[in-house]
Amino acid sequence: MSQNRPDTAVDGSVIGGGWSAVSHRGFDAGIYREQPAPYDDMIAGARLMLDDLAGANPPRDVLEKVAAHFADVRALLADHQVSERHRPFGHLDVPGRAQCMSPELRMHRWERDGVEGVVTFGRYYLGGNGAAHGGTIPLMFDEVLGRLASTDRMPCRTAYLHVDFRSITPIDEELSVRGWFEREEGRKRYLRAELHHGDVLCAEAEGLFIELRPGQP
Repeated sequence: MSQNRPDTAVDGSVIGGGWSAVSHRGFDAGIYREQPAPYDDMIAGARLMLDDLAGANPPRDVLEKVAAHFADVRALLADHQVSERHRPFGHLDVPGRAQCMSPELRMHRWERDGVEGVVTFGRYYLGGNGAAHGGTIPLMFDEVLGRLASTDRMPCRTAYLHVDFRSITPIDEELSVRGWFEREEGRKRYLRAELHHGDVLCAEAEGLFIELRPGQP
């Protein structure tokens, strides 16, 4: 079943239990499983804050105010820490999975054997000279291929991920990303992906993912 809804979540439960189908992986995000908007809004604000933080060189008095705000936020969250299986972070069916560890992926096509979408590396992901940090690109590819490898299949884990950097990956530019399934051999799943800035190939990846055995974490 194809998903062709720009800027909306791809619901893993609709297509048979993909990576984002958290209930199939033992996760329980509570009310945010069915009503993710409030939590996702908080994460969106955190993403913007990280970009502003990375791009700023404020005076000391501003730094002290920001540090105080951070302390207040930590205090608000301190009494609401939960076990891994009950954390919404990274486990909601929304673009970016409600996490700010890696850039937000917005997929406009999600099928069992291939995906297409867009991604923007903000200032938080800057490496230098206007280019995204090299370590963030494999992280993004692992998000794409790891989810695709588990779409309409049993869950799996990354065994191998190789990335070739072909040109600079710019920050603050909308880039296109495409991933596809190459073949499956028993529990082994082989996939590839590409990242483009217009017609320019920025990076490409190949990955091997291994299907988890029953009860395997």
